[in-house]
Amino acid sequence: MAHAAQYTAPTALGLLSLLAKPFIALGNGLVAIGEANTRYQTLNKLMDLSDADLAKRGLKRDDLVHHVFSDSYYL
Repeated sequence: MAHAAQYTAPTALGLLSLLAKPFIALGNGLVAIGEANTRYQTLNKLMDLSDADLAKRGLKRDDLVHHVFSDSYYL
């Protein structure tokens, strides 16, 4: 009966991956905060509307970001 042991020596890529994990977690957290913003959710709801529905509201798809964020950012 033969026994085989598989061992992979740690490489620099494994160490870099380990060092990158906190930064990846921070980035994911910042994305989650941004997506929880009510303005972002409003923008997504407007983006889901058809062009005809947007026209009924007096909006164009190109102007949605400006419409949603105009009172808080200078765009």
